[in-house]
Amino acid sequence: MSDLRGERRDVPAASNHEELSKLRAAGYNVLVDLTCVDYLPQGKSPRFDVIYRLMRLDPATGDDLGRVEVHCAVDEAPVLRSAKDIWPAADWLEREVWDMFGVRFSDRPGIKRLLMYEEFVGHALRKDYPIAKRQPLIGPKSGEKADSPSFNILRPTVTGE
Repeated sequence: MSDLRGERRDVPAASNHEELSKLRAAGYNVLVDLTCVDYLPQGKSPRFDVIYRLMRLDPATGDDLGRVEVHCAVDEAPVLRSAKDIWPAADWLEREVWDMFGVRFSDRPGIKRLLMYEEFVGHALRKDYPIAKRQPLIGPKSGEKADSPSFNILRPTVTGE
């Protein structure tokens, strides 16, 4: 296999697990990162790009022998298979992708939030997330007096002199 340092591979979502398994067998032994990009403003279809960043690390010397990015274009429907059986660290990263973007993995039906609390409604890093939306458990209660302190207003404290 040729040196894959810096190479990008666009892989159909349905075959992500197969491609990731091949790369693991080819020596890509570290899942450096797993993230997502939301292309809603650009109108791209499918809307999301799930990105796996892999590295071949020499266990004896610690040398970086090559890197590759695997890009899978997906919509919200769960089509990607989990990579946690290939790299156990993918468990946390997949939870983060679901929590922040709402992208599900087909073989992880009971995935739990990682960064947001369980009652949080929506996915905070989606481009269509309403920034001013009031969430359960946080924020000022409706009907609050205009002069009462709020979680998003800083007021200097005045000490008695």
